[in-house]
Amino acid sequence: MGVSGAGKSSVGRSLAGRLRVPFADADDFHPDANITKMTAGIPLTDTDRYPWLELVGQWLSAHTGGGVIGCSALKRSYRDQLRRHCPTVEFLHLSGPPDVIGRRQAYRTGHFMPSALLRSQFDTLEPLAPEERGVTVDVGQDIDTIVADYLARRR
Repeated sequence: MGVSGAGKSSVGRSLAGRLRVPFADADDFHPDANITKMTAGIPLTDTDRYPWLELVGQWLSAHTGGGVIGCSALKRSYRDQLRRHCPTVEFLHLSGPPDVIGRRQAYRTGHFMPSALLRSQFDTLEPLAPEERGVTVDVGQDIDTIVADYLARRR
């Protein structure tokens, strides 16, 4: 989980490979209307996100034997929605300051999420609460270190 540009897809693919489980990118589950909005620089609302998160949750529930999905899951309520589908889901919050994430976004090509929406993502972000199953890791490390850190600290 994390804001756009935090490395969810790259870290998720690496983690899934390490665990030998399937990987999915939640961006692939967005309806066209959401992508059109984000491409135009319009932040999604909770109403926009609800059906998308339902699809992500269905993917999780179909992969209870193991799977990794890169999903922003910025708010606690979004994570709660995913937990309703898969109560055992664990989160890896890829955390970093806006300037670091902004630089990453500047070098990314072919993604529909414009850097103009980064501030709105940080404004929406609710970090993991202590009682939530998950680990927060600094994105200022290489992917292998992030994955190793998560695997060493997960509950």
